[in-house]
Amino acid sequence: MKELMRLQGICKVFDKGLDELVCLDDINLTILEGEYVCILGPSGCGKSTLLKIIGGIEKPTLGSIVMDEEVFEDGIPKSHLKDFGFVFQQHNLLEWRTVQKNLRLNLEIFRLKGSEWEKRVEEMLEIVGLQDYANIYPHELSGGMKQRTGIARALVHDPKVLIMDQPFGALDAITRNMLSYEMLDIWKKTQKTMIMVTNSVEEALLVSSRILVMNKKGEFISKIVNDVPLKARDEKIAYNDRYNELRKKLDDIVHEIQE
Repeated sequence: MKELMRLQGICKVFDKGLDELVCLDDINLTILEGEYVCILGPSGCGKSTLLKIIGGIEKPTLGSIVMDEEVFEDGIPKSHLKDFGFVFQQHNLLEWRTVQKNLRLNLEIFRLKGSEWEKRVEEMLEIVGLQDYANIYPHELSGGMKQRTGIARALVHDPKVLIMDQPFGALDAITRNMLSYEMLDIWKKTQKTMIMVTNSVEEALLVSSRILVMNKKGEFISKIVNDVPLKARDEKIAYNDRYNELRKKLDDIVHEIQE
């Protein structure tokens, strides 16, 4: 796979009065086109801050980002924000807009007009299974459907990278599990590069192609290729030997971090 983005020596330091808080320390990471990267780590380790730096919401204190053979020393510029789509734990839908018009919001923001973009709205609704709910308002949707709308909105302007910060964390266990399978299907259909923070080892193993683990100091301590076959990632995945090997390995790493 082709390199899409490279982070070089990324550090993030926050001023706390007379003190400084080091949130990220010397992060080096290469993201490939079409990867589904999951990031695990304890609360407060800088996972969300890293996503914001990758997507241009936050600037790093030190380090550079290479993308499309351009080197950015001061974070991702505004001119490249269209390259990213964001999904957060809260769906952040506009309650006064229908599902369809919520998707159109991103097209309006990035000034994307024409029949091809209207067709794109329809395509994304179909991919997330909401084509019959285009004219429904958010308050009429279930939690899972709202999040699927948020995913479709994040993808509608055809970004290069989809960034997700614990997108299913606010959902009940059954809905969360269902959406994990749906997210895997969306990845297969769109072939998008996806980067997701999650607090679930099982969720990471179900959807990812690679798993990164951070410690409390904001450092990567483990990078694991998830080679569980895609055809084995179904309701019977818990019986897959490789899945259980990787789950034990990740459980041990996470447990060691929390001690």
